[in-house]
Formats: sequence, structure tokens, C-alpha cells
Amino acid sequence: MTPTNDALLDAVRTGVEMVDLGRQLRTGMPQSPNHPQFWHTLPRRHGDMVRSDGSSAANDMISTGTHVGTHIDALAHVSFDGKMYGGVDAVAAGIGGKYEELGVHTIEPMVRRGVLLDVAGHLGVPHCEGGYEITVEDLEGTAERQGVSVESGDVVLIRSGWGSRFAEGAPYVGGPSGVPGVGEAGAIWLAERGVHAAGADTIAFERLAPGGGHALLPAHRVLLVEHGIYIIEALDLEGLAATGWSEFTFVLVPLNIFGATGSPVRPLALRSGGSR
Repeated sequence: MTPTNDALLDAVRTGVEMVDLGRQLRTGMPQSPNHPQFWHTLPRRHGDMVRSDGSSAANDMISTGTHVGTHIDALAHVSFDGKMYGGVDAVAAGIGGKYEELGVHTIEPMVRRGVLLDVAGHLGVPHCEGGYEITVEDLEGTAERQGVSVESGDVVLIRSGWGSRFAEGAPYVGGPSGVPGVGEAGAIWLAERGVHAAGADTIAFERLAPGGGHALLPAHRVLLVEHGIYIIEALDLEGLAATGWSEFTFVLVPLNIFGATGSPVRPLALRSGGSR
């Protein structure tokens, strides 16, 4: 058989460096209070049933909201003035209990150029303060400092450093302190560059005002409803920032749940073994 002449396969054979960007799913992990929690249990443990030959098997059961842990928002997740992306009637689309037109099953697997904008690193802080709005000037200054451009079709990941607080639980969610992130202006900046998806290391991607919770989410409106740009939330970007990578191959595959508004994901950042 003639060997396949494929550059991607050649890169894999040579060796690929990988950074896992997904949070481990654990019962009790911090999450938005607006969504059902993740729960995992063992209905059957080893020894509960033993076969005649001495073998045993364990099994699991999970229940979870689709916007828990590291996850992606489908375009069906948000509406504005009764309309979803493309002018779809939000109420009519939900009749039958499934969002057939804009559900997560319509998101194609992503193998795209990824860009990390390490805003916290650019600002010289461990993490941006709660309620801090990441401005257009912050985004542009970070890109300039890193020597990277944001291009059409990219997946842009914004590090506020807030993800370093994930293990603290409630403080990560924000509440009284608020959560850093882009606002409407930052979302427009991303949309103007034609990105395919945008993600962050926070619970709701965008800035949450101190004490305001999820009352106002203008960046979700701009990205999901007005421009059809997917949002990825609760990413673990600490390891990626430590590598110094500003661009990489980004891989993400949502669960193929028909009609769902989102899906847990385990995204990866990849570079060939010789990349620096």
C-alpha cells in the first residue's frame, strides 16, 4: 500500500504538543446558578454483583446541565426581542422541546486557528479584578504585545486570569465581587474581525458587574444573536498561558445532542512538536 501523503498525518507522526483546556467535571464544582448542576454517581460498584466466574463490573450515571464546566453555547442559547440568530422566532423554535434549527447539533467540529489573548499577562496582574471590563484597548494592546493578529475564522481565547480561582468555588462564580470579562465593545471588536468562536476562563465569558449576577449579558447578544459567533466558557487557560503560545491549532467537538442549547466540551490546543 502506498503511504498517505498528508501533511497533518506527517505532523502527528513527528509529534504533537497538547494542552488540555477543559475543566475536570466534578460534583460540586463552581457553576452558574442558572443551570442544573453536574452530578455523578455509581449505581453499581465492584462487588455489588459478582458473576459465577468471579468477574464484576461497575457502572455510572450522570445528570448535568449543558452549560456546566467547560462548555460551548449554541446559537439557540440566547434570544433578543424574541429573535435568535438569523431572525428565528425564539418561542416558535422551542415548541416541541428541541431547538432543531440552531441547537448544538448544528455546530460542526472545530479544527481551527486558535489565538490566546493573555490580557492578565499584558496588564501584569495575576488576574483582572472582579467586575473589570476588558476593553478594546486591552485586547489590541495584548495582541500587539504578543505579536499576533486576530483573523477571520479564528477561535479567540481571552485570559483574564480569573480561572486561577476556579478551585476556590463560590469566589470564582463572582457574586458580590463580579467577574472580569469583555463588555459590549469588546464583543463588537471580536465580531468585526469575523471570529468563529470566542472563549474565556470565566463563568459567563463576559464581564459580570459586582452584585449584578447574570442580569445583563450584552456580549452574548452581540456574539450569539447578532453575529452567529459561538461562546466557550469556563476554559482552563493557565497551562496554555504558561506555554507562551499565542497561536495554535484549536480542536473542539461538542456532544451531538439534538436540539440542545449547549454542550460540555474538552477543547485542546495543539502544536507540532518542533513549534516554538
